[in-house]
Amino acid sequence: MDWLIIIGAIMSLVGLAGLLASAFRVMKAKRENLDDAALRARVQKAMTLNMGGLALSVIGLMCVILGVSLS
Repeated sequence: MDWLIIIGAIMSLVGLAGLLASAFRVMKAKRENLDDAALRARVQKAMTLNMGGLALSVIGLMCVILGVSLS
């Protein structure tokens, strides 16, 4: 079950990269001093990336735990 651990770790790292990208997009939008509506739209776009990254990271960690348990 080593392959499951490796795949899960890769999925978790990709999910973490998505979370970091989302955070950097929000920080960039806040630095641009946009009006409220434009800032809200940018944060909503970053939120989809945030949720996708979080879901991928959780699924990856579940794969790692499953792989360790079955080994």
